Amino acid sequence: MPVDQLARETGWEVKPEGACREEQCVPLPPGTLRDGQVDLAAFAERMGRPLLQDEPAGLWSLGPPGGGRAMTSVQAPDLVLPTLTGEPFPLAALRGKKVLIAAWASW
Repeated sequence: MPVDQLARETGWEVKPEGACREEQCVPLPPGTLRDGQVDLAAFAERMGRPLLQDEPAGLWSLGPPGGGRAMTSVQAPDLVLPTLTGEPFPLAALRGKKVLIAAWASW
């Protein structure tokens, strides 16, 4: 992602001391910046934020800071979601595994 787009979309500006937002600055690891571009995976890891990519659509989603603790004890409700073919899939089938559910609404 271009450095100026990172600032516009996240509020984090790249400065000599690292990525800065208001008074907070976080040093970036070597290789995070190349030719005016920010390596989003390295940036997200450094910030402790989840990063989701939909490659076919060219979309990225940078999640909120979690500090590695936010979701360790949360249990999802028992629900059944349709697969892409319309078959029911119980979320309980994934019990014991880490699961990311990405939701989007147009409103």
